[in-house]
This record gives sequence, C-alpha cells and structure tokens, in this order.
Amino acid sequence: MAGLLTGVLTLTAACASGDQAAEGTDDPTPTPLASVVIVEPAAEAQDVPASTSITFTAEESRETTVALVDSTGGAVEGGLTADGASWLPTGALEYGETYTATVTATGDDDLPVTATSTFTTMAEPDQQVRISSFLGDGQVVGVGMPLIVKFGRDIPEEYRDDVQRRMTVTATPAQEGVWHWVSPTEVRYRPREFWQADSTVSYRVQAGGLPLGDGWYGRADLTVDVKIGAALIMTVENETKQMVVTKDGEKVRTIPVSLGKKSTPSSSGTMVVIEKLRETVFDTYDELGPDEGYRTDIEYAQRLTWGGEFIHAAPWSEGQQGSVNVSHGCVNVSMADGAWLFENTRIGDPVQVKGTERKLQNGNGWTDWNLSWEEYVKGSALPVESGTSPSTDT
Repeated sequence: MAGLLTGVLTLTAACASGDQAAEGTDDPTPTPLASVVIVEPAAEAQDVPASTSITFTAEESRETTVALVDSTGGAVEGGLTADGASWLPTGALEYGETYTATVTATGDDDLPVTATSTFTTMAEPDQQVRISSFLGDGQVVGVGMPLIVKFGRDIPEEYRDDVQRRMTVTATPAQEGVWHWVSPTEVRYRPREFWQADSTVSYRVQAGGLPLGDGWYGRADLTVDVKIGAALIMTVENETKQMVVTKDGEKVRTIPVSLGKKSTPSSSGTMVVIEKLRETVFDTYDELGPDEGYRTDIEYAQRLTWGGEFIHAAPWSEGQQGSVNVSHGCVNVSMADGAWLFENTRIGDPVQVKGTERKLQNGNGWTDWNLSWEEYVKGSALPVESGTSPSTDT
C-alpha cells in the first residue's frame, strides 16, 4: 500500500511538471524552412581552379546570397548565374590563395540558414592559353559585324560548353543572339538579325584559370566594349549590274558595277567588309600563272572574302560598269564611287551579292550571315532556346 501510494504521487508530480513547461516556455531555436549546401568547392578542397564558381543547392529559399572573402577578409565581387544555382566571381581568383565562401538562404519564415566552405586555389599553371578578341575597346563597327574570340590552341569539344558558359554579351537595346564555334580555336557571336543601329555591345570571356583540357588553363579574362554604327547595307544585283546603298533604311546611293566574268564569277551571298585598304597591289601570278596572272595597283579596296573578292575602284572598267561583267570576281566601281564608299563604310558593314553563277562558300570570309539562324545555332556548344537575349548573366 505504501509503495503503491508513493508511485502514484511521483507520477502525478511528473505530469504536472510537464504541463507547466509546455504552457510557459517557447522553443528558443525554431528550425528554418530553408536549407542550403555548398556543392563546390568542397570544404578544405585544395588545388581548386582559379576560375571556380561557388555551386550550391538551396531548398525552400526565397532569397539566396553568397559572400566570398580571401585569407585577409577582403571581399570578392561576383554575382549569381542565370539559373541561380551558382555564384561566379567577376574575375579569376588569385593562385595559391585561401578563400571562404558563405551561402545564406532565407525562406518565407525570414529565418536565415548558412553554409560555409574554405578552400585553396591551385598554384599558377605553366600551360596557359591566350584568349584574344578581333575587336578592341571603343571600336565602331557595322551592323553585320560578328564578335570574334580566338584561343591560342585548340579547345577540345568536351570543354567548349564550359568556355561558353563563361562568355556573356550585353547589348543595349537587348537583341537575341548566340555563340557559334567556327573552329577549335575560334568562336563568334551574332544576333538573329543584323545589329540594331547605334547599339552598344559589351562581351566578356571569364576564362582566366579555367581548365581547357590536357593540363592547359585560360591565361586571363577578356572584356571588350564596342559601338554599332549606322545600318549601312550594300546590295548588288547581277541582273541590273547596280549596287544600292541604304543607310538606316533609306536609299542613299545607286552605283553601277561590273562583277566577275563567267570564267571568274563573283560569289552570291551575304558578306561583310573585313578590311579596308586605301591603296594596295593585287598580285595573282602565283595563283593564275604567267599567262592569266596580273599585278595591278588598286585604290579604295574593301575585302569581302579570304579568297580575294573585294569592292574596289577600277577606272579601267568604268565603260563596262552597269552593263557588262569583266572582273576577276571583284565588285568593280568607278573612282568616284570607290572613294565615296571608302569614306562612308566601316568594318562589318554587310554586302549582299545576288544572282551570280557561284554561291558563296561558307568560311570564305566572315560568312556568319550566309547561314540561316537555324544553321547558326547548331554551332553553339550549349542548347539554345528561342528568344534568348544578351544579358549580363552567364
């Protein structure tokens, strides 16, 4: 009886104590809704490429932020990628430096949760690939100008998607466009249609420290800012032997031309002005031999193909211009028209030749516009969604 009574009293006291705790105390550490994990670089990772991004997974997060500091506590600038699953520094990290990444995720309960990773970048590699741009800062180009980036060695196909993820284009106004690999060492960018006149375009390749295959790494990042000029377009019709020049949609000049004769026809297709030579010499003896070859002084020459097709002044054919084709494949114009064109055109201005006996061979010049949009996007190392516009996001 005494033992039983003691047990009952003890049980009653325990129940009372539990009820009082439940009624009088709030949980001091509620569990946040959001969760976050840093996937790469892993904590304490060594020999991390200087191009690394901070990759993470966040769930139930309304807002996710990333902070990266070096061993002295200095902050590293960067931003989230378009998919929101990683954060990319604005430039390559220092070699042989230790960094700490902190990712903070906040859910609808406004309770933040963090993940951290401290890692060390690799020593500077001996094998580095130079990355260069055909265009330079501040250059003004025509509406058909492709953006051209070249690499100092072949980029293996399996690494091109990594490179392309680090290539961004910002255009004002925004215009749909895509990168297209023309060779293992060259990639170009063009919009779906010609650039809009007076656009500003910036492009960036964040490949400093990026693995490029076979132990090679990108040497440095590359950033270029250019300006698109007026929409000056030259259209040449073989049937009429005339060139019509329009500027921003308005016809400004009609020029009689003589194209390539039947044995050496001009190429039909969409080309752009590659280079401009006020004076030069055409020497074809090595190509055509002593019987057909010639060496001639030329003025106001504008290259259209690597194979040697130019727009140029040809005073010797002014009597045939507008009526008969007598050239070796070039677009012959008068001295006066050649001078006017030379003064008014820019590198990258489009030239459309129509109705000749020969089609333009892709690759013979900057023939990016000779491909349809559907053909052009096939040269991208990444899937392309219709409606993709240039932006500051990778």
